[in-house]
Amino acid sequence: MDTEVFWLAGVFLVIAVIYAAVGQAGASGYIAIMALFGFAPLAMKTTALALNLMVAAIGTAWFMKSGRLSWRNIYPFAVLGFPFSMLGGSIQLAEGVYYPIVGAILVLSALQMARSAMKRPAGNVAPPKTPPFLAALATGALIGFVSGTTGTGGGVFLAPVILAMRWGTARQTAATTAVYNLMNSAAALIGAYAYWDQIPASLPLWLAAVAVGGTVGAFVGSRYLSDRWLRGILAALLLASGVKLLL
Repeated sequence: MDTEVFWLAGVFLVIAVIYAAVGQAGASGYIAIMALFGFAPLAMKTTALALNLMVAAIGTAWFMKSGRLSWRNIYPFAVLGFPFSMLGGSIQLAEGVYYPIVGAILVLSALQMARSAMKRPAGNVAPPKTPPFLAALATGALIGFVSGTTGTGGGVFLAPVILAMRWGTARQTAATTAVYNLMNSAAALIGAYAYWDQIPASLPLWLAAVAVGGTVGAFVGSRYLSDRWLRGILAALLLASGVKLLL
């Protein structure tokens, strides 16, 4: 293995730490880094989904252990999210379409997240409401298809929607998106089985790196970060990833 492989392992580890702390698995970050290194689109998509799956599994385990998961809030997004993500995983977009779509969505999501992070809490704020079942079904299906097609796992798109609609606190959102990332990454990777031969041989090393990073990040995020910090960190990550993909 050359130096670049180990350098990427270190970068992937750091990305996993930061993303896992906010209930994300890092696919958009991995994609942005691989784009800088000139990876082919198919290699980027399949590798990002595999790394995402590892970190999402760790994040889900941590949030379950800390008792922060609400299955009633999660399963409506997953019912259609899983099959539509599998369908999206089987589709490969042209490079000229792939980067602008993903980059634009991430930047818009970052702006929404930053706005909510900077907003000062009002005196009497109504508690978050349970996601309406039909709305959650439609949201899960749409995001599942988009995330499967782009290889982003889905949580990075779902989090801003949940917070904007007041379907959960930032910490509840982190837990929900961790599970959603797990289910949709698995579905999209299954859907992309025809492209598995594009996965680099260095994947086992990178999986080990993000496993360490995901464990550290999930521990910190599930126990110590405030809701406002969670929103602020996620906004910065979304913006950085989106800008990288648009440039």
